[in-house]
Amino acid sequence: MPDQERLLSLQQVSKNFGGVQAVKNLSFDVNSNEIVGLIGPNGSGKSTTVNLISGAVPPSSGDIIWRSQNVNKLPISQRVPLGLARTFQTTSLLAEYSVLDQVLTACHTSYRVSPWRSVLRMKDARAQDEEQVEKARELVEFVGLGEVTNDLTSTISSAQQRLLMIATAMAADPKLILLDEPAAGMVAKERKELANVIKRIRERGLAVLVIEHHMGLIMEVCERIVVLNFGEKIAQGKPEEIQRDSAVIEAYLGGVH
Repeated sequence: MPDQERLLSLQQVSKNFGGVQAVKNLSFDVNSNEIVGLIGPNGSGKSTTVNLISGAVPPSSGDIIWRSQNVNKLPISQRVPLGLARTFQTTSLLAEYSVLDQVLTACHTSYRVSPWRSVLRMKDARAQDEEQVEKARELVEFVGLGEVTNDLTSTISSAQQRLLMIATAMAADPKLILLDEPAAGMVAKERKELANVIKRIRERGLAVLVIEHHMGLIMEVCERIVVLNFGEKIAQGKPEEIQRDSAVIEAYLGGVH
């Protein structure tokens, strides 16, 4: 594995909503070329943590560091170009777009030609348009949706829509992808396909932070797991360590079979 860079670092991060402390003094890192899992029971603070990392909400205290830069005050729109992309628990697709066009919508973050040159169809703009279409096609194929490239996003299955969200996130050329409940609603065969996609994302040199309820997926794909309960980190380690951790078993794994 190539030398790892520390991409993301949460340092004593807390988030309060009124009198409720959703996240308390949370610290963990995500390195390049690494798949990290973030787990915990309902209400443990997972969704709030994802929103803090992506820039949907600011922290109440602590620091969120992205590649040595404090990004506490940066909104989502400014974090994506830095290399941070995410998917959502609920599918957020453009129903009237084809699968290919949906992925193309995210390619603009790496567009190098000025808008007026694109409008005037200058040669360099046309060449880059073709590059972007090829890039989008490759990503659609990468996540296993080649057969539905030209179908409307509203007509493909729920599992396919989740894979499409991953392709769309990858189109922004991120260094780290946050996958928020990517296996929701999937059956065993679909989860296996998803696991293979996640592993291959890492093979492309990207890091992945997986926030997921399905323990089988987390244990299969993640090299390291962070466990939350009541907004606090109660454990961190390799999958086999997490499975043996008594605090984790009590808080989360005990009822999962």
